Amino acid sequence: MNLGKTDRTAEMQAFLSVACTGSLSAAARELDLTPSAVSRMMTRLEKRLGVRLIVRSTRKLRLTSEGEAYALAARRILKDLDDTESSIASRGSPSGTIKITTATAHSRLTIVPLLKEFLQRYPDIQIEIDVSDQIRDVHAGQVDVAIRFGPLPDSGLHARRLGDTGRVVLASPEYLAQAGVPQTPGDLAQHNCLDFSFRRLEPGWPFREQEQNYLLAVKGNVLANNGETLVELALLGMGITRVGRFHVHQLLASGQLVELLEDYNPQDREAIHAVFIGGQSMPARVRVFVDYLVEKMTNASNTEGGASP
Repeated sequence: MNLGKTDRTAEMQAFLSVACTGSLSAAARELDLTPSAVSRMMTRLEKRLGVRLIVRSTRKLRLTSEGEAYALAARRILKDLDDTESSIASRGSPSGTIKITTATAHSRLTIVPLLKEFLQRYPDIQIEIDVSDQIRDVHAGQVDVAIRFGPLPDSGLHARRLGDTGRVVLASPEYLAQAGVPQTPGDLAQHNCLDFSFRRLEPGWPFREQEQNYLLAVKGNVLANNGETLVELALLGMGITRVGRFHVHQLLASGQLVELLEDYNPQDREAIHAVFIGGQSMPARVRVFVDYLVEKMTNASNTEGGASP
């Protein structure tokens, strides 16, 4: 198709800038163009596609549903282009930035201790870490590699298993001295239970009693969006919580935290996976990073942490 003077890459970059800033003038400043030039590019783009991508108002621009779809595709295309050019320019030596996301405690205890050796192996690679217990979108290009716990949805993404971990109910000796030790899961109704603030696949804490698994709803006065904070709250004697055992392996061994209701633990295990976009277009830097995680974490003796710090 003859595009004349149309530069689709420039149009995509301009469109994404407009989408991110919500303003033609702000996008123009970001791109070092005039607002009228950006406006012409948006008009030309919408005319060629035959759909409205942006709804203009006196305050701020917003994307239509078609605009949202185009923005998602444009991010992927531009990222693929950058990856291709980087791969060719480096003559096969992995380089560029890898964006990874993982849970707060898993980052501190497992991923961060592994980065020094990896970056020594591949000095042309940079790492950008997003630390959060909430899920980031790999499909949308927010991250290159996501470390996920538990069952994976059918998303079309690729995954490599890194290990698994169990979960444990616990509290500090100070809290138990004041509030008492729960003898059965039902006793938790009389305790302050510290839980995650975001929706999980399991709407409650799982237990096993009389050969039956069930979920128990719990209540407390503090919610947190990451396990690291829940552990800190438990250490302060503020209540009982349930987190991955890899969070607290050393704290349990030292007696700073006490495991509770062991006879009712369903012994459920959560698989740990590295999730990423695979296929032939998979950047070399992502491939070597995933291979490195598999090498270090699946061979580690400490399966609760995935790797020995």
